[in-house]
Amino acid sequence: MAYKHIEKPVMKKDAMNLLLGKPVYVDDITSQDCLVVKVLRSPHAHALIEEIDVSKAQKIPGIEAVYTYKDVPQKRFTMAGQTSPEPSPYDRLILDQRVRFVGDAVAIVAGINEKVVDRALKIIKVKYQVLTPVLDFTKAKDNNILVHPEENWKALCPVGADNHRNLVATDSSSQGDLEKVFASCDQVIERTYHTRANQQAMMETFRTYCEIDPYGRLHVISSTQIVFHCRRILANALDIPQSKIRVEKPRIGGGFGAKQTVVAEVYPAFVTWMTKKPSKMIYSRKESQIASTPRHEMQVTVKLGAMNDGTIRAMDVYTLSNSGAFGEHGPTTVGLSGHKSIPLYTNNLEAFKFSYDVVYTNCQAAGAYRGYGATQGLFAVESIVSEMAGILGIDPVVIREKNMVRQGQTMGAYYNEVAKACALDKCMDHAKKLFDWENKSKVRVLENGKIRSSGVAMAMQGSGISGVDVGSATLKLEDDGYYTLHIGAADMGTGCDTILAQMAAECLDCDVDQIVVFGADTDISPYDSGSYASSTTYVTGKAVEQACEKLKNNLCDLALQTFHCEKEDVEFTSQGVKNLKTNELLTLKELALKAMCGNNIETQVTVTHSSPFSPPPYMVGMVEIELDKETGQVDILDYVAVVDCGTVINTNLARVQTEGGLVQGIGMALYEDVQYTKRGAIPENSFMQYKIPTRLDMGKIRVEFESSYEPTGPFGAKSIGEIVINTPSPAIANAIYRATGKYLKDLPMTPEKILMAIDE
Repeated sequence: MAYKHIEKPVMKKDAMNLLLGKPVYVDDITSQDCLVVKVLRSPHAHALIEEIDVSKAQKIPGIEAVYTYKDVPQKRFTMAGQTSPEPSPYDRLILDQRVRFVGDAVAIVAGINEKVVDRALKIIKVKYQVLTPVLDFTKAKDNNILVHPEENWKALCPVGADNHRNLVATDSSSQGDLEKVFASCDQVIERTYHTRANQQAMMETFRTYCEIDPYGRLHVISSTQIVFHCRRILANALDIPQSKIRVEKPRIGGGFGAKQTVVAEVYPAFVTWMTKKPSKMIYSRKESQIASTPRHEMQVTVKLGAMNDGTIRAMDVYTLSNSGAFGEHGPTTVGLSGHKSIPLYTNNLEAFKFSYDVVYTNCQAAGAYRGYGATQGLFAVESIVSEMAGILGIDPVVIREKNMVRQGQTMGAYYNEVAKACALDKCMDHAKKLFDWENKSKVRVLENGKIRSSGVAMAMQGSGISGVDVGSATLKLEDDGYYTLHIGAADMGTGCDTILAQMAAECLDCDVDQIVVFGADTDISPYDSGSYASSTTYVTGKAVEQACEKLKNNLCDLALQTFHCEKEDVEFTSQGVKNLKTNELLTLKELALKAMCGNNIETQVTVTHSSPFSPPPYMVGMVEIELDKETGQVDILDYVAVVDCGTVINTNLARVQTEGGLVQGIGMALYEDVQYTKRGAIPENSFMQYKIPTRLDMGKIRVEFESSYEPTGPFGAKSIGEIVINTPSPAIANAIYRATGKYLKDLPMTPEKILMAIDE
């Protein structure tokens, strides 16, 4: 079907303002004449505050307030931005007497400028009772040392959480007689993989501005993905009604899931609520590295059973996830490690089991990061499938073609959803030709001794959380015949404002510039779960599509009052409503004016949408590397990605999303590492130590699309935001294996690890 605005490279609505450096971000648009808020952070991984003396700090001229654990509400909450009741446990206080990781909050200081606040932070005296920390997540479950021994800890959902066992969540699911099928397989292998915590490393760090509005309410302007969840979380933390809080977001300088957690908001919110004065908190890069919400560290054990011809018949996945000091997103992230990896091999799978434990440790608390657990699980599952191919002497592409999920199949490991729109086989065919797999897959030793080899991986994700996520759109015809679209989803730089405007323009047969988009503000926007879980295009987009149909119907009803004809005799057009019998036209401007006088028909409509399904996008990634056996150095020469995200709404933005996700995935595979010293401190606390790839590290990246049509999505669309990060780690591991004969199972795959593997 030919569209006017869909499947087109429409320029982002905010492109020129961003390009010209116009004020758009939190620190650009909020008052500079406000209190500066900072937090004193713990030097210990686990300790009790025995004494804290803030008296000298309070006397410094310019200091407005200093707060300790004695000053805050004793009501526990979670910072995880999830639909209520949150699966994540209520295990936080704004400030606690027990500190649980190096960087945990000890005191809040507010002053007239950064200089006086920094001075005050230095003279606060704290006496700690230092306790033994639990830093090894493989030893955390049922450890005698408890990270959360408090009695007012609670879990709202039955996720298997037990703070007296250091358990954030545990569960198991299976289908078929696993042991019987394993026993009849020709080959059974079991491997354990380890993925580290990774930082989202968005350019704009966490930041929030707070003020009291003219009605005595707390007005929060924050770089957040989740305005409605943020309002609820702040109400819980401050122990005040949600009606007393308004949250809005300006432009966001990147989030990638980090800002699905309320990291910075609670501290200035508490200061402003207590002092009634404006305040602002801006995280330093160091704070963003040591006291934020990185990807969950996971240890994934996979047992795989196959026949000698490559038929994969059984799979057992066990994931151990490190939630860190708090449980944010712990119970939900882990599920994707199995539910978004095992179903890829639905075609011949007779039995599977997926089980997991999520544990507390005295490490930095983890959270949401693009891929949300699927990234870790796919590294393990895709790696073991490639290794099985090597053992059987089968091409890694061929073993995938034999076993991959196909259109119309029921994915037992994916909540029994049916793959209604699945072009994974087409993605593989397309990638093979584009990459030239037949030739590049052959290992080649160059004259200088370096080795060139290639690897492949597949991935799937989801489109929102089925039966949970809600998207809404308010669409209004304005005086001059243009439209305003109010949404609660947050554009994080992904271009969702533009994509949703494209959908509205397509439905209303108007120019994209005729759609003015507002979002997101809890006082103005219709409710939306927020921008996470790859939900915006699929869930909120459908709400936009339905709102357009509802508005068009109302405008036709409004026109009938002038035309005095039957409903079937009028038609909505790009210009207005037309009488098909007389060719008379009521323009949009005339309809807008007519609606203002003696009218009972709405020209502003709100539609809310939720889906019982979460159709997966699919992807194939192929990589060519050059490996130096003398140094262990790996260079990316060529990366080909072919994505099935249903109908591609905006071709430019989809391509940029894919390229960006691949770069992040390559960083996870080769460079990015979060380590801990013996006392629990993170040495990678700046971009000097925490290495992320640049464009110069990428080689050639080529992205193309294979369209399917998802019947439950807007214009047949599925999501694209998260899946694009998932293939680099297993594809690069496959390429390294083909070059060296060694499989690296611990990320990142640094030159040192490669050399050690070769030496073995």
